[in-house]
Amino acid sequence: MSRILVFQHVAAEPLGTLDPLIRGRGHRIRFANFERQPEAEPNVDRYRGLVVLGGPMNVEDQTHRQHLRTELRAIERMLAQDKPVLGICLGAQLLAHVLGAPVQRNPEPEIGWYRLRTTEAGRRDPVLAPLGDGIPVFQWHSYRFEIPQGASHLARTDGCESQAFRHGDNAYGFQFHLEMDEPLIERWLANPAYRAELAELGHTDDAAIRTQTRAHIATMQRHADAVFNNFLDLVGRPQRRHTLPSREWA
Repeated sequence: MSRILVFQHVAAEPLGTLDPLIRGRGHRIRFANFERQPEAEPNVDRYRGLVVLGGPMNVEDQTHRQHLRTELRAIERMLAQDKPVLGICLGAQLLAHVLGAPVQRNPEPEIGWYRLRTTEAGRRDPVLAPLGDGIPVFQWHSYRFEIPQGASHLARTDGCESQAFRHGDNAYGFQFHLEMDEPLIERWLANPAYRAELAELGHTDDAAIRTQTRAHIATMQRHADAVFNNFLDLVGRPQRRHTLPSREWA
């Protein structure tokens, strides 16, 4: 049975719909929860893949958040071992930073639903191809990464050119949140810190996000299952792929 390491930064940002897919394929999950144990230094050599989740901090916060430096070293070691890495939002920014790309504030924050447009490379990519030309995806970020040198640029939105990249054969950075479901979005909208950020930015509101969620969540989840299963194929298939059947995507 293979083991996957997950870096989690806050309780509000779990694996979401990716969790049952990982477990359903027979993988074991080990969480490094840096909110509870900021001093943790997991040994990545013991794992076959790494998922780095999102969080409200930024790459530049590593000067006073020791765990971010720990994560950067861990990502670098996983890449050196040619093991699959998936970075989501902050995780993608950390991956890009390890690869030498700048991470900086986006001209306008993206919170809510935005149309993702895949590049030609994205439409041919073995992991991201199920998204086709693109779909509406859920976002919550004020910072963005540049595409690392030598990496493939896979997707963009109108307001953020760098939305997804692949480095080598099995390291992926996604600025967007394919792992969301409706209860998790509601959890974010009820979180005082997230609500304060939403109010401070003032460019949208929770009622609009809820309306758009009802319109787009099912489509995103169907495609997300296919994308995540493709990534999990890189980690390695268990002897039998039992479980929760994947949703079909079109």
